[in-house]
Amino acid sequence: MRKPAHVSETPATQFLKAQGVPFTSHPYAYEEHGGTRVSARELGVDEHTVIKTLVFEDEKAKPLLVLMHGDCKVSTKELARQIGCKKIEPCTPEQAQRHTGYLVGGTSPFGTKKALPVFVEHSILSLVKIYINGGRRGFLVGIEPSVVRNTLNAQSVNAALRG
Repeated sequence: MRKPAHVSETPATQFLKAQGVPFTSHPYAYEEHGGTRVSARELGVDEHTVIKTLVFEDEKAKPLLVLMHGDCKVSTKELARQIGCKKIEPCTPEQAQRHTGYLVGGTSPFGTKKALPVFVEHSILSLVKIYINGGRRGFLVGIEPSVVRNTLNAQSVNAALRG
C-alpha cells in the first residue's frame, strides 16, 4: 500500500481546522488548464462533485466568489439577476489572486485574504460529499456541502449551465 502524499498547511486548511471542520486531503497531479476534469479523473470521483471556486466582480468592481459544479458553467446574467446586480464578470487571474490570495487553479473559498461574499449553486448543497480546492494547485479537500453554508455564510443561487 502506497503512503499518502504529505500536503503542507494552507490558509484554507488552517481555516477549516480552526472552525473544527472535518475534511479529507486529496493531493493529485496538477495539469495546467486541466480543470475539474483532471482532478475528478485523478481522484476517481464524478466531476459533478468537484466544486470550482470562481472569482467574479460586479459592476462596481466588488469581488465575489461562486461555487459551481465542475461540469457546469455560471450564467452570469442569471447570477446578476438573482443577487441584484446589473452585471457580473469573471476576474482576470491577477485580480482573482489579489482578492483571494490564491493562484488561479488553487483558489479555495476558505481562508481568503479578505472576506468575500460567497454564492453556492443550490444543487451542491444536496450532495453527500464535495471536493473543493484546499488552497493549492493539485490539492482538494473532501467536505460535507453544509460546511460552505455554515462557515462561509454562502447564499444559495440557481445559475448553473450544463457543459
